[in-house]
Amino acid sequence: MTILRTTLLGVLAAIPLAAGLAACSPLTAINALSSGSASQVTRGLAYGPLPRQKLDVYAPKARTGPVPVVVFFYGGNWTTGERADYAFVGHALAARGYLAVIADYRLYPDVHYPEILQDAARAVAWAAMESRRHGGDPTRLFVMGHSAGAYNAAMLALDASLLARHGMRPHDLRGWIGLAGPYDFLPIENTTTRPVFFYPDTPAASQPIHHVTADAPPALLIAPLPGKDKLVNPQRNTGGLASALRALHRPVTETYFDHVGHATLVATLAGPLRRLAPTLDAVSAFIDANSGAGSGDAASSAVLSAVLSDTALPAGIALQPHVPGAAMPAPEPHAYDKTPAP
Repeated sequence: MTILRTTLLGVLAAIPLAAGLAACSPLTAINALSSGSASQVTRGLAYGPLPRQKLDVYAPKARTGPVPVVVFFYGGNWTTGERADYAFVGHALAARGYLAVIADYRLYPDVHYPEILQDAARAVAWAAMESRRHGGDPTRLFVMGHSAGAYNAAMLALDASLLARHGMRPHDLRGWIGLAGPYDFLPIENTTTRPVFFYPDTPAASQPIHHVTADAPPALLIAPLPGKDKLVNPQRNTGGLASALRALHRPVTETYFDHVGHATLVATLAGPLRRLAPTLDAVSAFIDANSGAGSGDAASSAVLSAVLSDTALPAGIALQPHVPGAAMPAPEPHAYDKTPAP
C-alpha cells in the first residue's frame, strides 16, 4: 500500500483540484475527483454468507436495454483491498454503458489459494444469475482485474474447475481483461505473497499460464511498457501469457502503455488521470468487439486491434498493441522476476 500511495499521490499532486485532498489516501482522492453522475449504485449486495462476500453494482443511468456485465477484482497482494476504494472503476465502466460489479473477496491470512479464487468464482456466478435484475445482460459477461485481481480474473477464465462449481464454464465469459497481472510468478520472491500460496510448496496449478487451453475466452492484456513496472514483470507475465494464448490460436490483444507504472495503470480509468494512458478506451473497445453476435473469435480481436490503432492519443502517450506474429522481447530469466505487491 505504501508504494501505491507514494506513486498515486505523486501523480495527483500535479492535478490542481487534488490539492485539498493531499491528506487523503490516493484512492480516496481519485474517487472524490471521479464523477458518478452517469451511474446508479447499489451497495453491499451479498453473493455469499460471509462478511467479505459482498459486492457493489454500478449501473448506467442511461440505457435502452440490457448491457454487458463486467465483474472487476482489485489488487492488493491478496492481503488488502476494499471494494469502496474502487468506486472510480465502477463509475468509469457505467459511464461507458456497462454494468460494473466490484466484488470484495476473502484475503490472507483468513484464507489462502485457492479459497480466494473460490470467492471470485462465486461473485461471477452471482453476476450470471442476478445481474439481469440490475439491467445487465448475463450472456455478455466479462471478468476484469488489476494486479492480484487480474490474477483472479485470469484463473477464472482459464481454470475451468473454478466456475464448474457453479455450473459454468470459461466459455460462458465473452472475454477477460487483465491489467498488470501476475500470470507466471514462480519461484515467489515477494515475502508477503509467499504464505498466500504455501511457498515453498506452491502448486504449479496456481499459475494461470499452466491453464491455457484451446477453449480460453478472448483476452485483453494491458501492462506498462517493459521496464516501467517494477513489481510485475510485463515481459514474463503479460508477454508470456499472450504468447501461450497465441500458440493455441486464442484471440488475445496485448497492449503496453508508457507514462504509467504498476499502480497508476488502474488509476488511469479515472477521469482525472486518463491523460496518462487510454486504458478505458482499450477496455471499452475490447468489450464492444466481443459483445455482438458472432464475437469471441479472431475477427473480433482484429476489430479491437483496429480500434486501438485508430485511438486518438494525447501528445506523448504511446499506444503499443502487439501485432500477431511480431516479436516480443525475450522474457527475462525467472530469477530476476518479481511477484506483485499492492
